[in-house]
Amino acid sequence: MTRILIVDDEPQILRALRINLAARHYEIAEATSGGSALREAADWHPDLVILDLGLPDLDGVDVIHGLRGWTTIPIIVLSGRAGNQDKVDALDAGADDYVTKPFGIDELLARIRAVSRRTAAQEAELASIQIGDHVIDLTNKTVSGGVRLTPTEWHLLEILLRNPGKLVSQRQLLTEVWGIKYTKETHYLRQYMAQIRRKLERDPAQPVHLITELGMGYRYKA
Repeated sequence: MTRILIVDDEPQILRALRINLAARHYEIAEATSGGSALREAADWHPDLVILDLGLPDLDGVDVIHGLRGWTTIPIIVLSGRAGNQDKVDALDAGADDYVTKPFGIDELLARIRAVSRRTAAQEAELASIQIGDHVIDLTNKTVSGGVRLTPTEWHLLEILLRNPGKLVSQRQLLTEVWGIKYTKETHYLRQYMAQIRRKLERDPAQPVHLITELGMGYRYKA
C-alpha cells in the first residue's frame, strides 16, 4: 500500500484528502507544521508527500530542502500560492509537481499517479548502473563482485548517480552528506571520492565515470 504524508494546517483540507485518499487504498499520515512533517517523514518513511507551502512554523520550501537532504521521495506541492515565482522556488528546491488551491480531487489523484509512475521507472533504472566492471543497484544498496561501500560512500555515490551528466558542486555534496557547517572541508570529498574510485573504476587514476571538475565539483558520466 502506498504511504502518503499530507502536510497542511487547514483541517478541512486534511479531512478531504484523508477521506478521498483512504477510499482509494492509500495509507495516510498527517502533519500540520513543517517541523512535525520532517519528523514524521523520518520516522514513517512515506512513499509520497503532499505539502502546503504556508505552514505555521517553516515555509514549505524549507521543508522541501529538509527532505531533499536525505530522500528522493516524490513531493507534490498543494498550495494557495499561485505566483510563478512560488512555483519556480518550490520546483527548484526539489518538488516534483505543483497543484494550486482550490483544486479538483481528480486532478490531484492524476498527479499522484503520474509522479508515482515516473518514480517507479526511475527506480528501475537505478537498479542497474554500470561503472567499470561493477553493477550498482541503488534501490537495494548493492554492488556486484562483493564490493562494499560505507554509508558515507553510498551517500556521495547516490547523489552523483541520481544526477547523471550534471555537475554537482562541492558545496552541495558537503552540505547534503556532512551538513551546512562543513562546506569548506573539500578534503573530505577528495578522500572519499578517491576511495570510491579505487573500489569501482577500472583505472582509479584515470576515471571515466566519476569525474572531478577542478575547483567546482564532481560529475557522473554513464
